[in-house]
Amino acid sequence: MTDRDFTRASCVAAVRVSADTPERRRAELSTSLQRLGDFLEWSEVGRGPFGSAIPRGARVVVKPNWVLHENRGPWGLGPLVTDPGLIHAVVEGVLAAGPARVVVGDAPLQGCDLERLLGDTGLDRWAADLQTREPAFEGVRDFRRTTCEFRYGVRVAREDQQPESDFVLFDLGAESLLEPVTDMRGSFRVTQYDPRKMRQTHAPGRHCYLVARAIVEADVVVNVPKLKTHCKAGITSALKNLVGINGNKEFLPHHRVGGSRHGGDCYPGGSVLKRAIEVALDQSNLASAPGTRAFAWSATGDVLGRIAQLMGDEVGVEGAWSGNDTVWRTCLDLNRILNYGRTDGTLAETPQRRVLHVVDAMIAGQGDGPLAAEPLELGLLLGGGNPAAVDWVGAHLLGYDPHRVALAREAFGRFRWPITAFERDEVRLIGDLGGGTATLSDVLAATQSIKHPPGWRDSAAASLERR
Repeated sequence: MTDRDFTRASCVAAVRVSADTPERRRAELSTSLQRLGDFLEWSEVGRGPFGSAIPRGARVVVKPNWVLHENRGPWGLGPLVTDPGLIHAVVEGVLAAGPARVVVGDAPLQGCDLERLLGDTGLDRWAADLQTREPAFEGVRDFRRTTCEFRYGVRVAREDQQPESDFVLFDLGAESLLEPVTDMRGSFRVTQYDPRKMRQTHAPGRHCYLVARAIVEADVVVNVPKLKTHCKAGITSALKNLVGINGNKEFLPHHRVGGSRHGGDCYPGGSVLKRAIEVALDQSNLASAPGTRAFAWSATGDVLGRIAQLMGDEVGVEGAWSGNDTVWRTCLDLNRILNYGRTDGTLAETPQRRVLHVVDAMIAGQGDGPLAAEPLELGLLLGGGNPAAVDWVGAHLLGYDPHRVALAREAFGRFRWPITAFERDEVRLIGDLGGGTATLSDVLAATQSIKHPPGWRDSAAASLERR
């Protein structure tokens, strides 16, 4: 299933999807996807855009980005989640290759109302209909073990939504990319979750992830992210989308408590006010159940946060800036597990499954993403066999200097279970941008003025900084 070495797949294809309405775009997607497969040599006559990449009888998971059921800004689902028409086209393309089993699955934010999202996009009706017609299609899976709602700013969790047997526990130990920034104080945080739980999953010499068994048992994973700016990682695309294969948030460090002056990476420098906000939020998250104490601490954090905003703060206390030195490590760990992970929770020295990346850059997301994404009309599909190469191109398209984006830059690092065996300057762009001969500098030169999250404006490409 892994006859091609993904670590050497330095080629990225870009295909235009030029239809001017959602209806016409969806009609064009199958053709565009076929062209993408042709450029990347994934296709096979009579077996669709993935015919040479997906063996007959393979077990396949399609992994979209379903992060949240609504945009936190006024811009709708278009720049927020993977286009439902693209999901249709990808699944139909996968089925044409003759797999034994196809599942579409994701682990959105725990507060995401996935049932509502599937209803609003029509994916629930599409999946139900397809299951009646295609025996190999097994429908949609929610990979979350925990969901939640928020009452007056306090998280109320619903645990054990999926059995633990549906997941595989991995411990990367000292080989985790988080190990160099791990301390005995339990500094790792993920917003609105109990930090005590994260101390159990990430500590010196112990770095655990709980990955959906469907992913680990797959022969092929088709990763279908939405290209967006991201307030903590700079970019969310092929690499960051893999956060959605993990079942519980307490396995996912996103930042380290404190400012950079004191060894944390939640915000630059040091601030007594921000440290007070962090203490209030921690106390709220430590509450065993919603109640007066939790509500009081949450309200205190909110009031202090508003004061910080009135004083001109735009970054907050959640690692939403270019100095976040944690989240990229978590993302790359998950990519290593996806490619090298075995069903017994260990990692092999060779890739264990084929991973194909098809990026929705038709309406990308800009601004204060990923949850309040504003539309950025790029009209493109990106594809490739290596997530680092794909995201190197994606960072250019989002107007970044990718050397300033740790997730894009560090994916080319040399570590055990590597993601690349090529250098950044060896990424090659083919397809519709420049007639198949475009360089990344050509892409950058054509980039329009793009909005970045406040904490990432210092990572914009030089040509955009001058605009």
